[in-house]
Amino acid sequence: MAGSTAGGDAAYLSIQDVVKDFNGYKAVNHVSLDIAKGEIFALLGSSGCGKTTLLRMLAGFETPTAGRIVLNGQDMAGLPPYERPINMMFQSYALFPHLTVWQNIAFGLQREGLPKDQVAQRVESMLKLVQLAKFAQRKPHQLSGGQQQRVALARSLAKQPQMLLLDEPLGALDKKLREETQIELVNIIEQVGVTVVMVTHDQEEAMTMASRIAVMSEGRFLQVGAPADIYETPATKFVADFIGNVNLMPGTVEVDEVDHVVIGSADCKHYVGHGITGTQGMPVTVALRPEKIHVSRNKPDDDFNTAHGTIKELSYFGSFTVYHVELASGARLKISQANTARHKDDELTWGDAVWAHWSRSAHVVLTQ
Repeated sequence: MAGSTAGGDAAYLSIQDVVKDFNGYKAVNHVSLDIAKGEIFALLGSSGCGKTTLLRMLAGFETPTAGRIVLNGQDMAGLPPYERPINMMFQSYALFPHLTVWQNIAFGLQREGLPKDQVAQRVESMLKLVQLAKFAQRKPHQLSGGQQQRVALARSLAKQPQMLLLDEPLGALDKKLREETQIELVNIIEQVGVTVVMVTHDQEEAMTMASRIAVMSEGRFLQVGAPADIYETPATKFVADFIGNVNLMPGTVEVDEVDHVVIGSADCKHYVGHGITGTQGMPVTVALRPEKIHVSRNKPDDDFNTAHGTIKELSYFGSFTVYHVELASGARLKISQANTARHKDDELTWGDAVWAHWSRSAHVVLTQ
């Protein structure tokens, strides 16, 4: 599946029908992708899907079995990593423990033989960018995880690469620090204007940081698009299930009209307020996000998009509560409700009989 560039811009990085074969196993299987200059692009998928192998081919650590990689009009074929205008930042940061922050950032510039005054100017500029000027003489072990991550980023950006590759850039940080650093990292990257390809298995990280995402599985791209497009209109059951939480309800098309379809499933009839490319009687899957569902004690007026069940589990997360409602068929419906009031007079709890209902535009019909 080829992905167009964001906003239709000319491709800055062009990945053209790339294959990586390891003794008959295609880790990357005929992928094509165009990325625009200045874009932050995420390769998202579970372990073994091929995302890291593709990143290593961009860096020059692996050679494609077939296909081309073109950066800014230059074919990367045959170019070793050190000759590519690309820097890669690893999850471990790979900082030199015996060097100071200043020396770590300067290392690559000094190896290139840059004059001392230019090295100093570039390092000071990077320290200011990542807000670590006052830590310039500290060693890596004297810094927090978030600060070490920013040193690694500054070192990667100091050589002014045309492209920056990030391999699980925030994987070593705890959850709270990771969330804080995601925004910080994007702000720094956007200030510099460098084009970024990042690899992550963390869907929240990809959704927060990237302008576009490619969801990978078994060496292929299943869907390429903006985070909101992939979340709201997933192309397959795998994508719907991989990105965020979702209720997947198998059913059959009972009414197939241009402006709507009716789908029968075990516990309800779905009225979908748009047509689909399908036929009457065909099996489909209805994807319904938990936050799109309302839950109440009272039966809704509409017979469509309504299901009755019993609350079997609930989890309170502060800003929202998740209910697991068991339906007549035994299937569980996950429902997420925002907690907009501090106290409710009639709080739903375990064992309560409830009605779930949702709008005619809330669901997505999947045929694969």
